[in-house]
Amino acid sequence: MRVGEWVLVRFSRDPAHCVRDGDHEWSVGTALSLLRRVYPNFLDLIRGKSVLDFGCGFGYQSVALALSGARYVLGIDLSDDKIGKAKALAEKLGVAERVEFGRDVPRERLGTFDAVISQNSMEHFPSPDDELRKMRSAVSRNGAILVTFGPPWFAPYGSHMQFFTNLPWVNLLFSEDTVMRVRARYRSDGATRYEEVEGGLNRMSLAKFERLVRSCHTRIVYRKYEAVKRMDWLTKVPVARELLTNHASFILSLA
Repeated sequence: MRVGEWVLVRFSRDPAHCVRDGDHEWSVGTALSLLRRVYPNFLDLIRGKSVLDFGCGFGYQSVALALSGARYVLGIDLSDDKIGKAKALAEKLGVAERVEFGRDVPRERLGTFDAVISQNSMEHFPSPDDELRKMRSAVSRNGAILVTFGPPWFAPYGSHMQFFTNLPWVNLLFSEDTVMRVRARYRSDGATRYEEVEGGLNRMSLAKFERLVRSCHTRIVYRKYEAVKRMDWLTKVPVARELLTNHASFILSLA
């Protein structure tokens, strides 16, 4: 065992007592909690509006948007299984006439959405520039793109490895090879790079996202950085901003 691997193992949990990460219990009642926290007057942004839920999963957020006053919601996801369950949820809660689901935005709806929402996905997209361009093509000229994600890559737990270790910044303290070797004790997916882990990690830092915004001909009209221990003043310090921001939220408009 290499030295770095030995050290990281000593700061990691017993594999026999490790639980699955990412098993967040979604519900229609809580699906908008984050959005309402990070965006002022969020409900005013979606009431009576046409909304694209970009990466809708099982449809909880899409249905919650409709129940909170959105005129029309389209939820898109690449998983046919999730789309099927999302449709069933909309039917069950009586909003199927205002909420639709699919794998992509129909051509005739491009450029028509008042709001496009992406929650906690930007750090996982294999090609985030392509996905942001898709959002841009879907939103109307005067519409808004709401992107909220975290933790960013350089945050204490930006590597998303806290399911096996509470040691912060493992992606900075240890080589990728070392982290993947230790991770293999807890996951059997064969991943050897961060991009290959379940859900994928594209190493999305704040600076990288801001460059992405400019390259996709959009501009930031609102941003909110949430720092560790609620010390948000740290996000105004250049280096600390990257290292200590746990969550980032933006509203983008067409440039």
